[in-house]
Amino acid sequence: MEIQSCLPIWDKLSEAQQNRILGSAACRQIKKGTVIHNGGMDCTGLLLVRCGQLRAYILSDEGREVTIYRLFDRDICLFSASCMLRSIQFDITIEAEKDTDLWVIPAETYREIMEESAPLANYTNEIMASRFTEVMWLVEQIMWKSMDRRIAAFLLEEVSIEKTKRLAITHETIARHLGTHREVITRMLRYFQGEGMVRLSRGIVEITAAEKLEALKNA
Repeated sequence: MEIQSCLPIWDKLSEAQQNRILGSAACRQIKKGTVIHNGGMDCTGLLLVRCGQLRAYILSDEGREVTIYRLFDRDICLFSASCMLRSIQFDITIEAEKDTDLWVIPAETYREIMEESAPLANYTNEIMASRFTEVMWLVEQIMWKSMDRRIAAFLLEEVSIEKTKRLAITHETIARHLGTHREVITRMLRYFQGEGMVRLSRGIVEITAAEKLEALKNA
C-alpha cells in the first residue's frame, strides 16, 4: 500500500504538493506497546497508518487512562501534530496496540499544503469533526452510561475488531481503556460470567452470549 492510496484527496493535490508530501513523509515500523506521541513530546507530525492499530488516550491527574479513539489501516491522526492545531488544549498519548507500519508527515509540510489546498483543508476539517464526535460520544458514555453497559459495549467492539469471540485481553487492559480500576472490571466480568455472558480464564475473556451483551449495551 502506497501513501497515495491512503489520502482520498490525493488526486486533488497538485503534482508539486504531492511531491512535497512524498519527499517529506518518513516510513516507520512501530512495535506493539510503543508510545509514539504524548503531550510532553515535541510535535510528532501527522501519523498516517499503513497497517496496524494505534490507540489514542488521555490521562487523568491520578494517572488513569481513558481511550478516546483508535486508528486502523488508512486512518490519519492529527492530534499528534498539536503544534499545528493551536486550539487543542488537552494532552493526548498515542501508542501502538499492534505492530504498526505508518508514515509520519511533518506538521509544517502538511500545514503549508493545507493553506494552499481547499480539498486538503476540507478533508482535515472532516477528520477533526469526526474525532470530536467520538470524544463527545465518550463523554456521554462516561456521564450517563453505567459501567456494566460500557463494559458490554467494549467487549462487543473488541469482538468486531479482532474477529473472534475469544479475546486475549486482561482485566487491567480493559480498565485502562475505560478509565476505571481493575477491581471494578474483575467484579463486573465475574457477574457477566455468572449470567452466562462470558467465560473467564487467565488473560482470556471468551464471549459466550453476544446477544445478552448486546441487550445489556442497549438497555
